[in-house]
Amino acid sequence: MSDFTKSLRECGVPVTAQRLAVLRAVTRRPHSTADELADEVRGELGTVSRQAIYNVLGVLTEKGLLRRIQPSGSAALYENRVGDNHHHLICRSCGKTVDVDCAVGHTPCLTAVDDAGFIIDEAEVLYWGICPDCQAGK
Repeated sequence: MSDFTKSLRECGVPVTAQRLAVLRAVTRRPHSTADELADEVRGELGTVSRQAIYNVLGVLTEKGLLRRIQPSGSAALYENRVGDNHHHLICRSCGKTVDVDCAVGHTPCLTAVDDAGFIIDEAEVLYWGICPDCQAGK
């Protein structure tokens, strides 16, 4: 049994070829859009509707097997690094997105001055800049 099959079963999600293909696609191409993942899945399975991919992404995100981020001005991106509170670096030029571990030590910007009664369980930070390839004019 694959790890993906086990993960789906542990979350109470029926195992389907589409769900397995989406999980494999996100593993190969983290920080991809639904359309990019649909192309990956079609390359593996053949014809799969865009709506089916959106439905699978929704279920897998809801069950915590995938994480959805949506940087300003961008389509939603999906990744399978879940269960930790990491952040992202995004290139303003090419859109490349990479994971960044949380800051350690004194991090005043990650502590809300007023939690308004919320129980805060996650802080989402996006760092914007220019990646090394774009800096080099590649």
